[in-house]
Amino acid sequence: MLKEFKEFAMRGNVVDMAVGIVIGAAFGTIVKSFVDDVLMPPIGVLLGNVDFSNLFAVIKEGAVAAPYATLEAAKEAGAVTLNYGAFVNTIISFVIIAFAVFLVIKAINNLQKQEEEKGETPPKPSEEQQLLTEIRDILKARKGSKVNPKTSGSRA
Repeated sequence: MLKEFKEFAMRGNVVDMAVGIVIGAAFGTIVKSFVDDVLMPPIGVLLGNVDFSNLFAVIKEGAVAAPYATLEAAKEAGAVTLNYGAFVNTIISFVIIAFAVFLVIKAINNLQKQEEEKGETPPKPSEEQQLLTEIRDILKARKGSKVNPKTSGSRA
């Protein structure tokens, strides 16, 4: 059983999948940082100094009464919050990742299409094949113009 598992785990597609998962996770953290640290601050400034990561609604107050200046302050007070700002950031991250995956798949499909188009045109025959084809055509032309007495079937 251990041998079967080792064979399964070492197959090319399993290893490729593992590499894809690791790269995908790393890409996800990069996109999250891009959204949280680069994209959302300017959008927040344009919308009137809004920090999307601190947008929340208090469902139940904690030990300290509301209002809470930040999401962190609400969590420290033990308040139950609905963190819709974090949800907006997550949606934006998802859209960016989905678009990046779309671009990668589109590029792969274009490459596959180009390979298929290359494969559709038959390869040019070699010089030997061209020469043999010419000889065959010449022999066919000779047979058609002359009647060979040995093959004609008539005897004198």
